[in-house]
Amino acid sequence: MRPNIPLTILRTRKNFCLTLATTFNVARLQSRRFTGNRELFMSLVQRAKKSSTIQHHWALGGNAPVIGTRMAIEGANVLLGAKMSSKLKTHLRPEVRLTGSLIEDDDIHLILEYNTGDTWGDLVSPRANRYILHNDHHNPYLSSLEEFDAALVGFEPHLFVVSGLQMMDNYLYPVGARERLLERVRSQMQAQSRTQTLIHFEMASFVELELLQLLLRTVLPYSDSIGMNEQELDNLQQVLQTGRISLVADCNPRVAHSLDQARAVFRKLNEDFYQKQSDPGDGATRRPLSRIHLHTLAYQAFIVARDGRWRHTKQAAAKASLTAHRHVCASTIVNPDAAYLQMDGSFAVSAEPGARRIHFNNREPVSCWEETLELQQHAPSIVVEICVAPVLICKHAKQTVGAGDNISGAGLVLQI
Repeated sequence: MRPNIPLTILRTRKNFCLTLATTFNVARLQSRRFTGNRELFMSLVQRAKKSSTIQHHWALGGNAPVIGTRMAIEGANVLLGAKMSSKLKTHLRPEVRLTGSLIEDDDIHLILEYNTGDTWGDLVSPRANRYILHNDHHNPYLSSLEEFDAALVGFEPHLFVVSGLQMMDNYLYPVGARERLLERVRSQMQAQSRTQTLIHFEMASFVELELLQLLLRTVLPYSDSIGMNEQELDNLQQVLQTGRISLVADCNPRVAHSLDQARAVFRKLNEDFYQKQSDPGDGATRRPLSRIHLHTLAYQAFIVARDGRWRHTKQAAAKASLTAHRHVCASTIVNPDAAYLQMDGSFAVSAEPGARRIHFNNREPVSCWEETLELQQHAPSIVVEICVAPVLICKHAKQTVGAGDNISGAGLVLQI
């Protein structure tokens, strides 16, 4: 019997063009697709390398290496679970200790970046974006997991980051293989000290409902913190509330709408925690969600439990905002002439009727306030600090890939 191949697993050049056209022509966020056709993939890579009409460059990729490198730049000592060649390893900073074994050839991810207003035939891009194609067989199997697990002994991290699980999205595994891999990730998270180690999960662009439902059982209940963009937030809220996935989201959501979605996710995951914390199986290793970091094109938003261990939320929001500008502009400085603000002069803190508005203050651009989130199912209320920082958006984007990972890493390092 021939397996049912989802359209998101590309086999032909026509599939590739159709999915690229869909992403290029709508105001959605990045699209990441796996192709099982190695010959097709390598032909596209060679075409990109030899093209005389487009510029191409090589860069260190992968969520974990990028987040780890950003945190090392900010002064952290990093233990990295990944596999790469000896050539690529030379691009890591000395503060990053690689635990995975070396491989001969690095997996290539082909990333097509384009700006607002760029054209492809009759199509016009409504926003700066990227389309990612890969033929990666290492990362979907979390091949460095065992070596990383062994290296963790004695490291005693202040922060444990889980990322890159979107590589499992729509990958064709043998029956039960993906579930077993995620159980190993859960065991690794459960083994971390609840008093010494905070756990952060970096979301990504998932299009497969089954995988998101698996993550809601094996990863999210053991995470203190979640980082995501507006599409990923919309997706997670839809799955939590309706059991359905959201493939297209507003690329420029109002602050009020995003904060309401983030509050809903914060409430729901904490209600689940309090409902299941006394479970005889794994209740003792579950963690209440105490931090959400939402990174969008126009602003950074944080919701952090006041009684948690996360520190300096206001400074983290500012750091994340400046990192977004520097990364996308590919510059170490902040140049106001090369940037613009998309946020209005004020924003409502909620889309609920009568919600108060906060006016933008040039001298104090990061706005913070406290709220009490009421939970259902007899769970205690949670006092949170909410911070919103506008982003100086780069007028001429040089690189969008890796932006979310750099932003998340910069925000995390100030809070641990």
